[in-house]
Amino acid sequence: MASMASVPPPGSILTGKQEHYLKRELISYQTQWEISELSHPTALQRFGAPFRSDVGEVAPEDSELPLLRYIFVHHVRNFPFLDKAKEKEFWQDKLQTFLESFANKHISSAADRLEQTKRAKLALKATKLVELMMVSGIPTASGYEERIRFAEMEVVDRGANEQGLVVNVPEGHEINGWDVNVAGVRIVSVKRHVRQHKHAEFILRVKHKDERERYVARRYGDFAKMHKQLRLELPGKVLPPLPRKNKAQSIYSGRDDDDSDSVSSFSTQDTSAPSTLAPEAAPETGGGLRGYLTSWTGSSSNRHSRNGSRTSLAPSPRPSIDGHRNLAGSIPKETASDTVLHRENQRVSLRAFLRNFLSNEAIANSRAMYDFLTENPLVPSQEEMKDVQRRKVMDERRLEEQRQFFEVARDRARELDIHMERFRRSVVEKNGLRDLFGEIKIKDKIEDLDPEYKKFAEWLRIEVAATLYHMFLAEDNSPELFAQAKRIHSLVPYGALKQVIRFTNPAAVMVNVLDIFMAQPLGAKSLLQRIFGLAVGDGIRSLQRSIDTLTAKIDEPTLTEKIRNYTETYEEVKSNIRQEAQDEQVDLLVKVLQSEETEPVLSSEQNGRVFNAYVAWDNAVENVDEEMRQGAELFARLKQLLKLYTRQRDKKMMLEMVEEPNTLRLFRDLFTIFYEPLVRVYKSANVYNSVTDFARFADDAIQTIEKAQRQDVSADPNQTVQSFIDLCERHEDDLYKFIHEVHLHDNGLFDKLMTWIEEILDFLRNGPKGGKLDMNALFAGALEMKQVDKEVALREINSLIKWQTARKRWHSDKTRQKMASGGGAQEDALGGLGSTFKPSDFGLNAQDLADMDLADEDEEYSDSDEQDEDDPIEAERKRRRRRQDVLKRTAGEPLKPEVTELHKMMPQFLTMLRMVLAE
Repeated sequence: MASMASVPPPGSILTGKQEHYLKRELISYQTQWEISELSHPTALQRFGAPFRSDVGEVAPEDSELPLLRYIFVHHVRNFPFLDKAKEKEFWQDKLQTFLESFANKHISSAADRLEQTKRAKLALKATKLVELMMVSGIPTASGYEERIRFAEMEVVDRGANEQGLVVNVPEGHEINGWDVNVAGVRIVSVKRHVRQHKHAEFILRVKHKDERERYVARRYGDFAKMHKQLRLELPGKVLPPLPRKNKAQSIYSGRDDDDSDSVSSFSTQDTSAPSTLAPEAAPETGGGLRGYLTSWTGSSSNRHSRNGSRTSLAPSPRPSIDGHRNLAGSIPKETASDTVLHRENQRVSLRAFLRNFLSNEAIANSRAMYDFLTENPLVPSQEEMKDVQRRKVMDERRLEEQRQFFEVARDRARELDIHMERFRRSVVEKNGLRDLFGEIKIKDKIEDLDPEYKKFAEWLRIEVAATLYHMFLAEDNSPELFAQAKRIHSLVPYGALKQVIRFTNPAAVMVNVLDIFMAQPLGAKSLLQRIFGLAVGDGIRSLQRSIDTLTAKIDEPTLTEKIRNYTETYEEVKSNIRQEAQDEQVDLLVKVLQSEETEPVLSSEQNGRVFNAYVAWDNAVENVDEEMRQGAELFARLKQLLKLYTRQRDKKMMLEMVEEPNTLRLFRDLFTIFYEPLVRVYKSANVYNSVTDFARFADDAIQTIEKAQRQDVSADPNQTVQSFIDLCERHEDDLYKFIHEVHLHDNGLFDKLMTWIEEILDFLRNGPKGGKLDMNALFAGALEMKQVDKEVALREINSLIKWQTARKRWHSDKTRQKMASGGGAQEDALGGLGSTFKPSDFGLNAQDLADMDLADEDEEYSDSDEQDEDDPIEAERKRRRRRQDVLKRTAGEPLKPEVTELHKMMPQFLTMLRMVLAE
């Protein structure tokens, strides 16, 4: 390839790309080692200041963990809250003691549980972040460092709006093989005892893969039954709740409007509303799309409204579609051409609910979902098909309005692009963030800010307006979300909350509460320790009950005792047994039971039984064989017992941690460090006034959204956009006042925070003050000392470059395929801050950031924590199926080449790295 065939610059042995990927490989190797060392009890002793060591103070040049030491000293220890912590009292006597105690407890790892623990996932994420920071931040000395660049890999689809709207289309949106739409609603009568009772059935249009299209009818109760059956079929899976029952209906009018070509008119009523309304209470229900949106978002004439909400009942500023103006206080008249559309908002909510479920592959392939969508098909009547067609028109009009809204909002945002570029430059330059917050601290109002900052506030206003529209009007699940927001808003006691914040001293209250919970009279356990102890103790006792039940089923005292002894033995013994299992590629349980390092030692006959049970279990997982079921169940139960004993030991170790006095002292110190400064700020800034401001904003937002729902379809999209922008403009001064007051009374906290952020950005942009990594000198020195073979080393570097090239191209192709099928993640409609700022503005190289994204995708499908299963064999089958899914998804992904020669340079590289990071 051209990148590898290029000639090194004069005086260099390596090309710019070779320099970069050699540096990256060695930093990656060191990062992984340092993160893994953190679990060792002596890790902090080798860290250096501020932690103590048995050999005295460790100099920065001698630290065994130079990367983590640098991040800690420069970006953790000087964090605005932690910079006041005392070296001996906090860092050494409390934090170091706590972490070393935790490490000595040897909490189980992923290998013990046959699952990836949360700590393992966290360690993996930390490794990637440290690697990204150091690879981007530490430059090479030559100045020729270069990454792989692919212009053709810019696969971002700029038509994000169009793609995002596909989710709400009535038909043609296939999800995991299903194309489903809640197409219509019919009212059927059922005779109960004496009287006829009417209820609504939702007509679903269903197409599954290559099968014929069919229609089925389902009541709301059928959705609830399907939801319950899924819980039984997929135990442990978190399922979104079913939307609440909503009986609001809409009025469809098919007459043409003078301003529009054949546009239908809709308005909303609630069947639970009284038939007559007092004039002052009647809602304005203009026709058109926004009238239909009233039903779509659950608006009704008898909905609860907070104080002042009647202002939302003002008449529509434009004539309604059917040629007359619906004045506030009048009730819309149904004419001969009007049609009632029953349960319209419920229909759209249930469609969002179904499509959300189907987006999960396990749910889409479940038996409960298949039966729900296919059983008892029907042939809709002519009247039912007319209803389906009317509702399809409503869906299409809604999508068209969404497009118009985003077009108008995007055009307005584009007008600000020039000013946003100036704002970006002012922020990313040295001390830019401090200058921004300094301006906020000095100026009392937005209108007094510098022009660039005022334009940024205007741009932000448009962004927030578009977000509110998208959340509460533009999505199928908007009715449910808006109803929840209104419900929560109506329950919050803002007045009482304001007075509590105003007249109490939270810092003093919390200190006194902590004293109560943490007091240890006469050396007894504190209340907090007893509470934690009870919680953990309940878990231990619950596990013991499961262990007793399982032990009785196994009925092999020798085997169960050996498993228990293994979980309680020394960590060195466990490590040896795990290593043997890995080397011989057999199940860990086999080596646990065969090991002579734990008591009791099994006889040759017992060892034979164990191995035969393992073979039977392995066969039963792959094939359903009833003849081998007994042996398979024995091994499966023994595996379950090993997991239960491991979890029980972990809980016992956590209980010991809770009962240690140092844990309470560390908790109190952390509370004092983080909580008290924030409380002082909010008391001095009179934050209680902002409670009222937020309540007013919530009231106004509800009124604006409800009014937008009642607007007619012929209204100018500019008018809709402006109503949401005006909402934000009416309350932006309150938000600015809050930020200004907090910053004005922060005792320098904001300045310290901005300085801390600037220091991180300075490292990413300019690197450490200790110098740069001379990769050419490192390579030349290794050749001179005959540590590495030049040809082999260059071949390994070039293979890494080739691997990264192929890997990026593979991920690029996968991304294109995903986006082509409508499943790709799209950019936000208006771009957001991501379109204003670039990674390079903050010192991060875009290519390095892209590499980290690829690594995150690789780990996305890693094993999750196993749910307890009644049938361990079935649990293992599911685990293996997940691993097969991972292999299918990553089929064709280039594998990282084996690297050995380059790692021989690690001692010299580590010396160079310590010198660069020694400041």
